[in-house]
Amino acid sequence: MSQIQALTHDIINQWADNPKGPVALILKQTLLPVDGEGGVIFPPTYADIGYSIDTLSDGTKVAQIDSVPSQANRSEPIFMNAEYKDLVPQIEINLGNKEDPDRKVSILELAHRAGDAVVRSSDELAAEVDTAFKELSRTHNAVPLAKLAPTSLVFGAWDSRGTQVKRPRLIRSIIRAEDVEILKTAAQYNSVWKLLDDDQKKALTDEAKKQKVKLSVKGFNDVPAPKGLGGIIARGPITRQVTVNLIALQSIRGDNDESTQKLKRYLLGLGLVAATAETELYLREGCLLRCADEADVWEAVARRGASQYFSLSAEQELSLIKGYAKQAAANFGVKQPEKTYQFNIKKAKELLAKKEEADSDATTEG
Repeated sequence: MSQIQALTHDIINQWADNPKGPVALILKQTLLPVDGEGGVIFPPTYADIGYSIDTLSDGTKVAQIDSVPSQANRSEPIFMNAEYKDLVPQIEINLGNKEDPDRKVSILELAHRAGDAVVRSSDELAAEVDTAFKELSRTHNAVPLAKLAPTSLVFGAWDSRGTQVKRPRLIRSIIRAEDVEILKTAAQYNSVWKLLDDDQKKALTDEAKKQKVKLSVKGFNDVPAPKGLGGIIARGPITRQVTVNLIALQSIRGDNDESTQKLKRYLLGLGLVAATAETELYLREGCLLRCADEADVWEAVARRGASQYFSLSAEQELSLIKGYAKQAAANFGVKQPEKTYQFNIKKAKELLAKKEEADSDATTEG
């Protein structure tokens, strides 16, 4: 590794402005189970395969602890937090019904962002988003979309229910554990059965036969659980890797050189905030992690030759990047909406009736 430099606002500006600069920024954070190295953690389970674990040619097993879409869906809502909410428009859609007339959802909570079905089912917002995507498709001008839903440019979006415009992710994050061992678990449900007297047992047994139902289904008999997945132990490192795609950032345009510069700096600021903000690492039941590093080291990957490395303590980094993002947002001219948009059930039904070329849900998660 070459000499580590201190990160500054000027360096971040160079990353955004220079089309011949670094092609990517990479951050690797070492994570640990809260009970220390060798602690048992539970990866996500998937239909048909259980844990997502690959076996390398040398026999080493690598487990996916959190996927790219899942990481995006964890990071995006940080822009709803008080310290970051001024960085992006806080667009809300009212899903209210008779039982809950004031039920709202933020666009930052929607898995498909500006391309989500809920957005497409809101009359005014659907029209504004449609116009923004068409402008992006026709002229490559991303400013209208950034004024509405900038995280659709940061985390990627596919307007599969409308214009079919796709935007790649500017930021990609994944958590993997290396050299893992898979554990199994078993359990036994002990019911109240042994505490009942003979008359009670007979009465329940007769009724179960009459109703053609098993006592265990209703919780009146013991049930041994079969062997199941019991988590993993990582003998190697658990790593969160974040990649900021500067080539994708350079492909984004405004309507002139000045607006292009402001836009790219703004989106890079949002991406760096998403990468470095202290999101909770309680990923699921049985998977509570913490960051082992006191400082983050960013690698600026050159087109050719050696990379450059930049570092600050976690506290300094958060302050510097948050300050940069706030200034970039102010220069870009972020405006908060003056209204809440309304979900239209009639429009949603029309969306259901629309014939699609293919079911896109499986490929647009997160």
